[in-house]
Amino acid sequence: MAPKTGIIHEKKLFSRELEEEMTVLVYLPNTYSPLYKYHTVIAQDGHDYFRLGKIGRQAEELMSKGEIDRCIIIGVPYKNVRERRDTYHPEGSKFASYKRFIANELVPFIDKEYPTYQVGYGRTMIGDSLGGTVSLMTAIDYPNMFGNVIMQSPYVDGHVLDAVRESEDLKQISVYHQIGEKETDVHTTDGQVLDFTAPNEELKQLLESKQSEYTYETFDGDHKWTYWQPLITPALKKML
Repeated sequence: MAPKTGIIHEKKLFSRELEEEMTVLVYLPNTYSPLYKYHTVIAQDGHDYFRLGKIGRQAEELMSKGEIDRCIIIGVPYKNVRERRDTYHPEGSKFASYKRFIANELVPFIDKEYPTYQVGYGRTMIGDSLGGTVSLMTAIDYPNMFGNVIMQSPYVDGHVLDAVRESEDLKQISVYHQIGEKETDVHTTDGQVLDFTAPNEELKQLLESKQSEYTYETFDGDHKWTYWQPLITPALKKML
């Protein structure tokens, strides 16, 4: 019998960094109680992770079996494709502001509203494609705040590789890194066709040389939720 699912609450907060009101989706598990402490999972592409990734259902199943820590899931939706690129892409006009929003505004908001573990190892960021990119880059900027990163087929360019090379704090961050073996011709939202596999292999070599807690996983598939969805469970089991 499948466990009961939790409830998604919509919360709003004004971001001074982004100069706009932000909507976040907060998943509280079926057994949620303010008497317990919770691990925080921050999901980029919030709507997609709940709707296509079924992350709430997967986390609920794992919690019911005692296979992961108690957690709440914070989904950060994007308004449209253009805004997603502006905030998630290393060359996006709002990239730096979005990273500051996550660290300086969203995390304090969540920690004030809910009984969370207010330490780096008590927070995990997860993202697919560009969402994985901004998750890693935010953790590199704030290694004491974010102890765990799950990247599903992240976009990797010179900015990402340089940030990893230059970081002196990567040993503080645990990374779970997934990439498809058939992601050699990925159609991006700005009309390009890019090879994701080779840059991710280069990122793998860098992370292996700089990290103590690093998991790299390939799958027989391409850049789709069809493949990412079932891989959320093993990633959560490893990181939570």
